Amino acid sequence: MARLYTVNHEPLTIGGIRVAPGERKRTEIPVARLPTQTLLSLPITVINGANTGPRLWMSAAIHGDEINGVEIIRQVLERINPSQLHGVLIAVPIVNVFGFIEQSRYLPDRRDLNRSFPGSSRGSLASRLADLFMTEVVSRCTHGIDLHTAAQHRTNLPQIRANLDDPETYYCAKAFAAPLLMHSTVRDGSLRQAATKRGIPILLYEGGEALRFDPDAIAIGVEGILRMMVGLNMIELAFPESLHPSLEVKQSKWVRAPRSGILRLTVKLGQRVDKKQVLCIISDAFGENRIKAYAPFDGLVIGHTQNPLVNQGDGILHLADLSD
Repeated sequence: MARLYTVNHEPLTIGGIRVAPGERKRTEIPVARLPTQTLLSLPITVINGANTGPRLWMSAAIHGDEINGVEIIRQVLERINPSQLHGVLIAVPIVNVFGFIEQSRYLPDRRDLNRSFPGSSRGSLASRLADLFMTEVVSRCTHGIDLHTAAQHRTNLPQIRANLDDPETYYCAKAFAAPLLMHSTVRDGSLRQAATKRGIPILLYEGGEALRFDPDAIAIGVEGILRMMVGLNMIELAFPESLHPSLEVKQSKWVRAPRSGILRLTVKLGQRVDKKQVLCIISDAFGENRIKAYAPFDGLVIGHTQNPLVNQGDGILHLADLSD
């Protein structure tokens, strides 16, 4: 069972806005001005439940072009009634407001926000935004979930990446019930690393591709967050037992292009493959000078490139290792 969190049940102040128990409020926290002097703000919805419980944040678009999470958060918020909520839900659908406007993964200075945590109030734009998010959101929460997609020209099978060796994090990951649970160490400068150092269990959800709404990845994300909230005793909802339990994996590997050319995949996202199975064919424009790439182990296709034009060494297909 998950630990019971008895956070003091009292008004919550965030971004200068006071949210009393049983209230839902929207606020915008100023981030910075554009060269035109237009002010950009961090949009936040706070739902302070009428009952005591955990404090969970949901964040999306830390990479500004990864937009599935924006829609996931919108749909989750539609399902939450403050009078029936135990605890607090803080929703930040667009963290990297600069990248979101530009449809870019990065901030204007080309920094990756998810390599800039915990940040500093005196640092770069990325560092200041990371510090603001840590101060206003993460520091007030007991749990977190950060929503992502694959990078541009790639797609990912819906999956949870987390430290599955931590009991509370593992409990939340199991409750989410994504098709795949991937044990993953933290990356330097990531939100997940910064939250983990503060002792906050955090899940990272990956699904779909950049700059596209993927209905399946969105549906799995919405249901997963609601399932997680049920597991934390934040809400009461009935879900049917999953027909396909989450597959847990410890390792994965990118299969890389052995030669430059035009790629034709012979497997699909979510497909199980056998060791030495042909995964793709790379050739010239006439289909000549063909070369094949093979599975290095028994695995599951959890991601692949969407761009058929590849250079030697490009990551073309991501395999979860099922050989154990």
